[in-house]
Amino acid sequence: MTLSAWTWLPILGFLALQPAPSVTSAPAPAGHWEGTIQAPGQELAIEVDLARPADVWQGQITIPAQHIKGLPLTGVAAEAGAVTFGMKSIPGDPRFKGTVGKDSKTMTGEFSQGGITMPFTLTWKGEARLETRPKNAPISKELEGTWEGTLNAGSATLRLVLKLSNANGSATGTLISLDQGAAEIPVTAITQTASHVTVGVSAIGGTFDGEMKDGQLTGTWAQGTATLPLVLTRSQK
Repeated sequence: MTLSAWTWLPILGFLALQPAPSVTSAPAPAGHWEGTIQAPGQELAIEVDLARPADVWQGQITIPAQHIKGLPLTGVAAEAGAVTFGMKSIPGDPRFKGTVGKDSKTMTGEFSQGGITMPFTLTWKGEARLETRPKNAPISKELEGTWEGTLNAGSATLRLVLKLSNANGSATGTLISLDQGAAEIPVTAITQTASHVTVGVSAIGGTFDGEMKDGQLTGTWAQGTATLPLVLTRSQK
């Protein structure tokens, strides 16, 4: 089984001469982890980055075989060596539940998706390498806003929502697949040259390339080896 293409998971003694009791801290999951999911008939390589910069766990996952890079994880939690995190934007509600070894260098557990459970193993490789969004040139007022469309992918149709705006002098945005968990996936690259628009979503290895005219963005969505027509219309909501 493979993941559907396109996210943790940290007394005084009675006598002065009496040694203080030692305090053992639970292994922290912060860092860059690499390993595999043991899917039936194959190993799926993954990379997981976990950090807690401000008392809130953050994480990203990279799955090279699925063209997923730096996809934000959801529901990242860690307590007493137990770690959990999910990937809301991927179908089947993927979830990881693991335990960090006493040496803080290994993590083992179970990965579940669509009712199927598989073991996973990760090894600590150093500090977390969370990716940050690059700064893009501002976009025009005509391009700012919410755009909606439907991607016809063979036997499946996916309703997409693209939100674009300017913030702090830089274009930014998110992509939402309403039929795949409705998570907001960060847009990493936005380029506008007159009416021509290119939007890159590196987390899922996808790119939209199109033209803006009469309240529509008409173009193609490319992901992996597939290129499909896509028309996005400005939302009236």
